[in-house]
Amino acid sequence: MVETADLSFTDALERRARSIEALLDRILRQEPEAGETMRPKRLLDAMRHGVLNGGKRLRPFLVMESAALFGADNEAAERVAAALECIHCYSLIHDDLPAMDDDDLRRGQPTVHKAFDEATAILAGDSLLTIAFDVVVAPETELPPTAKVDLVSELARAAGIGGMVGGQALDLAAEKKAPDEVGIITLQAMKTGALIRFACEAGAIVAVAKPEDRERLAAFGSAVGLAFQLADDLLDLTSDEQTLGKAAGKDVAAGKATLAALHGPAWAQTQLFGLVEQANALLEPFGERAAMLREAAKFVAIRRS
Repeated sequence: MVETADLSFTDALERRARSIEALLDRILRQEPEAGETMRPKRLLDAMRHGVLNGGKRLRPFLVMESAALFGADNEAAERVAAALECIHCYSLIHDDLPAMDDDDLRRGQPTVHKAFDEATAILAGDSLLTIAFDVVVAPETELPPTAKVDLVSELARAAGIGGMVGGQALDLAAEKKAPDEVGIITLQAMKTGALIRFACEAGAIVAVAKPEDRERLAAFGSAVGLAFQLADDLLDLTSDEQTLGKAAGKDVAAGKATLAALHGPAWAQTQLFGLVEQANALLEPFGERAAMLREAAKFVAIRRS
């Protein structure tokens, strides 16, 4: 069991990351699960390349800390967190494809389609998407059936046409016709914000928290999601490839409209501080128990990569 209450935020984030990576390593093992005939090695290697390649594991951290806020079972929360990370990594693999963002680097390493090939990258993403739901509903995820149904439903919506995938479609369309400010906010709330919102709400679902607490955590996740994307846009404007571990300045080069580009870096910094304050206000009823989540909101706004 991973305990983080007495750790600094950086140490807690790192400890959660190590724990989730160990679980992902077990989930993506060569041996097939019951009902599977086999796991093709090249496909599995591509999945592992796209998942076990570092990263902060912020979304799993939010799941586990949100669940810990209510004293939920850590192992169940960790499995839900791993499922979410599979979804997130699938989206990165597909986003990096030539037909999408056409990136060669991810976290300082060759993207999956560069390390393998485009067809394998597509299949690796497909496999991570589907295995995520298997992880949530598996007997090893010891949760009430109603909680599993809620998690599957909310994750499907956050990842699908009304969430992340729909947001990516809007993002691609924005390369041809720049959206207005409302359109940018909608795009970002779907593409990036939906999974972060789910991460925070999922912890409350795992804990079978009261509806009002679940709504409060979801609202917290929405604020953090907006801050995450705004910080990302700011980094694209002001950082470099070595720091980011991926290409910088791509949004400007592609003609994509972002709030940071529209209003400038100083405006973006002011908005980030405001979003952190909004997120912290939502956590007030939880007192010191929410200290790690407050630190997470701050981290999102000031990160450098």
